[in-house]
Amino acid sequence: MSDNELGAFLRARREAVKPADVGLPDGPRRRTPGLRRSELATLSGVSVEYLTRLEQGRDRNPSMQVLGTLADALRMTPDERNHLRTLSKTLNGSVALCTAANQAPVRTVRPTVRALLDRFEPTPAVLLNRLGDVLARTGGYERLFGPVGLLDGDTPNVIRYAFTDPRAKAAFPEWDRIADEHVAALKLEAAHDDVFTPELISELTFAAGRDFAERVAGPPSPATVARRLRLAHPQAGELLLACEVLDLFDDGQRILAHLPGDAATSAALDRLTGRLPGALRAVNGG
Repeated sequence: MSDNELGAFLRARREAVKPADVGLPDGPRRRTPGLRRSELATLSGVSVEYLTRLEQGRDRNPSMQVLGTLADALRMTPDERNHLRTLSKTLNGSVALCTAANQAPVRTVRPTVRALLDRFEPTPAVLLNRLGDVLARTGGYERLFGPVGLLDGDTPNVIRYAFTDPRAKAAFPEWDRIADEHVAALKLEAAHDDVFTPELISELTFAAGRDFAERVAGPPSPATVARRLRLAHPQAGELLLACEVLDLFDDGQRILAHLPGDAATSAALDRLTGRLPGALRAVNGG
């Protein structure tokens, strides 16, 4: 990485944003592509002098609050916000912690657990660790959640997806409840002195913004998983799923299984999995 990667990234993003994108007029005689420094300073509440020092690499330790306001003003995507945060951590010497946070505890899958998942077919089932990383899944789970984007990327994570992927709110009609459940679980892990969870909370606070930060700052609530999940599937329509969690022994992993919660969902899952009607029967009751 160059000596001024952070400043170069901020300048590149500033020059990529058109004034019209942030509600400013396109005036004549603009010598700078994108936004002027003065315009970004006004939008973010950061002085022109300080913004200049950041872009030129003369200030190498900006606070996360300052970077957050700049990211908001520049309409950064979650991926761009995470990249900005990583660059800042590299400059201030805490990159080792940031890297470690991407390697969640117990990512290995025991052969017996993998064999158990195989027995779950065609039921949509997934193996998660305590940070929400997807470690293994059934084919039924891929057909159910792959089309909504949850499994995109090399290391899918159900919590990152919920808060940083714009498709999540469309996929989950009851997104607010799901978001509350994820945050409650993370706060419980943090209370148990987990060394990885605070970094994930910090990452999502910066990347997801208000949706996540306000929930983290709110009062504690029980960490539960609802027995019912509504999913808006692009091919199958809205589905009602019955959820069951199986905690595994002494490694922070759990299996989350989804069964059809009504007859319409049962028929839709049979179509998705290519099974004969009735392969996945509807489960009634709470």
